[in-house]
Amino acid sequence: MIKDIASASPGLSHAEAALRLQKDGFNELPSAKPRSLFAIAIGVVREPMLLLLVSCAVIYIFLGDKEEALMMVSAVFVVMGITFYQERKAERTMEALRDLSSPRALVIRDGEQKRIAGREVVPGDLLILVEGDRVPADSILLSGHNVSVDESLLTGESVAVGKLASAADIAMERPGGDGLPFVYSGTLVVQGRGTALVKATGIGTEIGKIGRSLQAVGQEPTLLQRSTKRLVRIFAVVGLSLCLLVVLVFGLTRGSWLNGLLAGITMAISMIPEEFPVVLTIFLALGAWRIAQKNVLTRHVPAIETLGAATALCVDKTGTLTQNQMSVSKLCVNGAILDLNAEALPEAYAELATFGILASQPDPFDPMEKAIHELGSQTPSLPPASRNDWKLVRQYSLSPQLLAMSHVWKAPDNPDWIVAAKGAPEAIGTLCRLDAGRKEELDIEVKELARQGLRVLAVAKSRRDEETLPDEQQAFAFTFVGLIALADPVRPTVARAVADCYTAGIRVIMITGDYPDTARSIARQIGLHSPEEVVTGQELGQMSEEALRLRVRSVNIFARVMPEQKLLLVNALKAIGEVVAMTGDGVNDAPALKAAHIGIAMGRRGTDVAREAADLVILDDDFSSIVEAIRLGRRIYTNIKDAMAYIMAIHVPIAGLSLLPVLFGWPLILLPVHIVFLELIIDPACSVVFEAVPEDSETMRRPPRDPNEPLFTGRALGLSLLQGASVLLIVIGVFCIALFRGQGELDARALTYTTLIVANLGLILTNLSWSRTIIQTLRMPNKALWCILGGVLAAVGMVLYIPFLRKLFRFSYLHPIDLAICLCAGVVSILWFEGFKYIRNRHNLKKKALSASVPA
Repeated sequence: MIKDIASASPGLSHAEAALRLQKDGFNELPSAKPRSLFAIAIGVVREPMLLLLVSCAVIYIFLGDKEEALMMVSAVFVVMGITFYQERKAERTMEALRDLSSPRALVIRDGEQKRIAGREVVPGDLLILVEGDRVPADSILLSGHNVSVDESLLTGESVAVGKLASAADIAMERPGGDGLPFVYSGTLVVQGRGTALVKATGIGTEIGKIGRSLQAVGQEPTLLQRSTKRLVRIFAVVGLSLCLLVVLVFGLTRGSWLNGLLAGITMAISMIPEEFPVVLTIFLALGAWRIAQKNVLTRHVPAIETLGAATALCVDKTGTLTQNQMSVSKLCVNGAILDLNAEALPEAYAELATFGILASQPDPFDPMEKAIHELGSQTPSLPPASRNDWKLVRQYSLSPQLLAMSHVWKAPDNPDWIVAAKGAPEAIGTLCRLDAGRKEELDIEVKELARQGLRVLAVAKSRRDEETLPDEQQAFAFTFVGLIALADPVRPTVARAVADCYTAGIRVIMITGDYPDTARSIARQIGLHSPEEVVTGQELGQMSEEALRLRVRSVNIFARVMPEQKLLLVNALKAIGEVVAMTGDGVNDAPALKAAHIGIAMGRRGTDVAREAADLVILDDDFSSIVEAIRLGRRIYTNIKDAMAYIMAIHVPIAGLSLLPVLFGWPLILLPVHIVFLELIIDPACSVVFEAVPEDSETMRRPPRDPNEPLFTGRALGLSLLQGASVLLIVIGVFCIALFRGQGELDARALTYTTLIVANLGLILTNLSWSRTIIQTLRMPNKALWCILGGVLAAVGMVLYIPFLRKLFRFSYLHPIDLAICLCAGVVSILWFEGFKYIRNRHNLKKKALSASVPA
């Protein structure tokens, strides 16, 4: 039939398809577009630092200093190159992390079958759908044979629905229900093959509408972004004020307004807070790349900041805590439990295996149904579902009201309908209309299996000799057959990861649709706290908001939970002050993922809608990967704070050396060329060296940080300013002593500037970690650090001992004794902070030892 459709309709022509693609756009959900090279270049040219350097070059030309002007122009290109490289590196990193893949589609164009990218499908295309295909666009089925589609992406129903072809071109309707001709973008063809006419693409599809509504919810700036903007504003205001002050004082006291303007621009360059946004951009971009190496894709980069503040981690059991590799472990018939160790299945259990297979999809994708089908190899006679002459006539889907599904079969040698049902034991018990005594016995059998960590399904059978089938599966007269218990092993890395969470002060909350006793067993295996206390989805639905908030303070296991109930849990946890990370994979999980502080979608089994709503995507669906992402998130935030502290500290002596000589009538110490040279050290140091610092041993032993804590606390700000002030005091001392001894302006400037360079390197080393000493820091693996140290020392040597450069920097020749003085003075300027760290570390060790000796 498919061949006939293809020959009868040539589909769209390539030219028509191109026109429609231009008109309707690509068949993809809306997403942020990467910046072009031109846009990055324009942004670089507009940087205030470059504009100020160009201004310096112009002033030098007016003053007749051609060499300095040439140096400024060269500096412009060097800074442009560095800035462009940093921007492009960040952009390319983010491009590499974007999930731009789309499913392939088989279409008929110009009478030929052609496989194209799913994003190139247009309305009016004729699709060929075969088993295992992901439907690329909302379409109407024109022809088909036994087509069944998994629409759980949109409806939440885990059972595939059958599709019937339509000869007419009719309007699309909402998803849901059997026997309809509509197939929807993102859904999965689990059986059969057919042809379909595309009606809607991109944001016009059902999944696109959901994606568009989720995208409309704006992302607020994070606390880190707000703190950085505030710092930039403060620096900009202070820098502009000091710049004007320097120009006025210099012009009024020395009478040279042009040189005063040059000194003011030097002051402005020294105070430009360009490093702050650079640090934030580079650290978060490279941090996202590092997290991707741990199988976690970052969709919303600011979420990296929130990782270090997470206090509650809500995770699905199946596939996240467990391996999602189902196998039938035990069977139970009439209270007799069989452990499946034998090669052949006893005849007494063959009926249970047969109807379990009949109640599953003939060619299943679900791991649970695959495991049930494997029972066929252990059954003496092949089950009817494997015979080609049996026909699956109708499927009854499970629903939130009845967690059971039924399949109706027709055999050629039997006039009756044969019905097989499987589902939650309590639901099957309801279908079989069991009396109170039998229900109690069934409950005991289920609990016995569930306590072993097994997922338990019940199976029932029925026959019907009437000509018509009922609208609901409850109308069949079912007979209870038995129980199938499936094992899904816990991932070997989970127990350790859960322990790491508790050490880090993070609650782990398990959410599952399984039986409570199964959840308890898994909780014990992974070391979850309070495994005996469980709240079910039914109890959850009956609780008031106040009662739920009270319960979520202590309960760590929620069983028999429906996907839409996750949002209730997220909101309750947020209401009691938790910073919530939530995992999910289905379309019904999207609201909870969006509401959580950190939404985490599953990469292997997750839907596109869940990924669009999430901040992170776990590529291997492994719980331990989430914990590694939290570890890296804490490391990244700590490194950002350390880099910001260094930037704050180094700007104090630079600003002081630019301002004090003007106020006190001294010779100028820093000229624009000196500031540029310093920036060539500061920029790569704060954006590369600090980013590469590994986490310390205490990273996952500290409690989550307060999400409302500012980037700089008063204490941290005070320590940074004190570091800068101590360096300023030392270098000004060196300058004043040199002048007092009559060494002259060139000697004093060379000594002061070299001391500042040494102190700057000291500030880098001491701020790389506020818990490690410099000696410990140097032992860490950090290639970027050694490159910066080596490059700076080589450059300083060239400036001091190459005559042309020495003249350009207006230095005199420094002798070995001068270098020794600079080295000692630079080291002394930061030595006190090393002593402070040593004393604090000793105090913390004593405090830990004391707390460890006190019995709990």
